[in-house]
Amino acid sequence: MQRLYDTREGKKVDLALREPGKVGIYVCGVTVYDLCHVGHARTLVAFDVVARHLRARGLEVRLVRNITDVDDKIIRRGHAEGRPAAEVAKHYADAMMADMLALGVAPPDVEPRATEHIADMIEVIRRLEARGLAYAAEGDVYYAVAGFPSYGALSGQSIDALQAGARIEVGEHKRSPLDFALWKGAKPGEPAWPSPWGLGRPGWHIECSAMAHRYLGDAFDIHGGGSDLIFPHHENEIAQSEGAYGSFARYWMHSGMVNFGGEKMSKSLGNVVTIRRVAETHDLEALRLLLISVHYRSPANFTIARDAEDRVVYPELDEAEARLDYFYRTLERLDAFLAATKLGGEPPSSEPASKADAAMDDDFNTAAAIGHLYDAFVLANKLLDDAKALPKAERARTLAAIARDARSIGATLGIMRRPPSEFLVARRERLCVRRKIDGAAVEARIAERSGARARKDFPRADEIRAELKAAGVELMDTPTGTTWRVTG
Repeated sequence: MQRLYDTREGKKVDLALREPGKVGIYVCGVTVYDLCHVGHARTLVAFDVVARHLRARGLEVRLVRNITDVDDKIIRRGHAEGRPAAEVAKHYADAMMADMLALGVAPPDVEPRATEHIADMIEVIRRLEARGLAYAAEGDVYYAVAGFPSYGALSGQSIDALQAGARIEVGEHKRSPLDFALWKGAKPGEPAWPSPWGLGRPGWHIECSAMAHRYLGDAFDIHGGGSDLIFPHHENEIAQSEGAYGSFARYWMHSGMVNFGGEKMSKSLGNVVTIRRVAETHDLEALRLLLISVHYRSPANFTIARDAEDRVVYPELDEAEARLDYFYRTLERLDAFLAATKLGGEPPSSEPASKADAAMDDDFNTAAAIGHLYDAFVLANKLLDDAKALPKAERARTLAAIARDARSIGATLGIMRRPPSEFLVARRERLCVRRKIDGAAVEARIAERSGARARKDFPRADEIRAELKAAGVELMDTPTGTTWRVTG
């Protein structure tokens, strides 16, 4: 039985589907006015894993993730750059898609854009008007929060408490400080569309209500997003959708923030590290591993520091990449062993795989699943190092099961999906650049050592190995030759 933490209930609950075997999920996507940063990666990776696990469990998943392509920030960016807001949105939407592909985030089943669903938004607003939950004022249209008594339930706040801290900004024509814009009257230099209330554009919150309804119906299973969206965005979505259609999402899931020096990472705080900046020095699969190494509801730490040469470094990311190196290196050893071993029949499921599945069934606990994966690789390396640890046939079946199940777990988590050598060689090249190691010179020393071994000059061969080790290069002798890696 799949369990998840429902924000509105404030506890873990069993996932009871509206339609057996099918899951409808809506995830709030990116407002495309700049390059995506690590905070965006946190949310999108989290829900990518949710969808992967549910599919692995045999469910038919329909994942809808929107793109906000009209917004105050997009308009301001367009003005600053001297180009139309639509051009800004397209540029950064294309960049976002490329970044998500590089991060291993699968495209959603539907990726609607706000500007393509203006008519749907107008329809929702008209329904709210008909129910006395929306009113027009000076070209704008507002939601009347007083007409929705359960407002604040998702974030655990009462209308009275919210009312005390709210205020009306200059230029707004609200009846109440809590009321929020559904439609904004046209202003010079801004994109606008015709509507029953005159030219204008939608408010931010209404797009998700409209697109969720369009692609998932009046009611669906899971609504997801970052925890920073709980209030006011998701609170407003609930008011809009339940006010217009009577029902909305059954469960609400929220991912934790990325902490940077004790603060969340966000453009508004000016402490942003873009995904592309990370890719300049690290494999993005390591970023993915870092983000899923903590539970999706917990904050993920991303420290920025400087090394002895005053270069920017990311300590947690370095640790994640080293862990990924260990995973791929173990897979490479397993593949080599199994290529030389004849097995009879399909090996049974390994214990770590069963434990990882159970962890994912318990509110998508990726941190625990990775822990079980690590335990499996520790066992694999022990068995590979000690041929007498188990009877020959049992040892071979156990290693085969670990190799198969590790890749199955990896497919759910979105890691270890490349040939090991592809990752390992690329990482070695990056480390060579960072530590100023001449790869060609290392290969020449390896060739010199091979010659010494052929002449049975083992002291010289050992001397070369020791010299390379002192320079940060470890040699590994295998049946097919000598390979090497950069240590530390």
